[in-house]
Amino acid sequence: MDKVITTALLIIIGMILAVALFNGAYPAVVESGNALDSMAGRMEDRLQSQIEIIHAAGELDRSGWWQDVNGNGYFDIFIWVKNVGSTRILPLERVDVFFGPDGDFTRIPHISQAGGAYPYWTGEIENGSEWTPTATLKITISYPLPLSSGRYFIKVTLPNGISDEDFLGL
Repeated sequence: MDKVITTALLIIIGMILAVALFNGAYPAVVESGNALDSMAGRMEDRLQSQIEIIHAAGELDRSGWWQDVNGNGYFDIFIWVKNVGSTRILPLERVDVFFGPDGDFTRIPHISQAGGAYPYWTGEIENGSEWTPTATLKITISYPLPLSSGRYFIKVTLPNGISDEDFLGL
């Protein structure tokens, strides 16, 4: 009779340990699966998002004098950025724009985040209503005074980290 009781207790203990092991391991497996799904989604977003700076210019004429081409009274830098990926890019005001002399650049805030201070940037889609694939975003960086001549660094970074950079000579 002792063997039957011992065997029954060992079976019960074994089942309790199996349930405890399952209850401990199953949530970890599910959580790691969710983490992998989330990472795969972010990687897919990054692979579908691509931009390219296609042109940049300042409001200077051929002799290097400031020409207020848009009549706003500020010295502007124009940067055209093409969406060469396969997904729409939103929201525009979360795009980071870095600009400044080579080796001394800074992040330029969007007009909605600048609080009335200069410089700031604004964006306008030139060939569409949204920044969809093949559409071009025209970024205008406004300064209260003309910039000095030299080599300037430009970097545009999307909210998901995709970026492109270029140089502009003024």
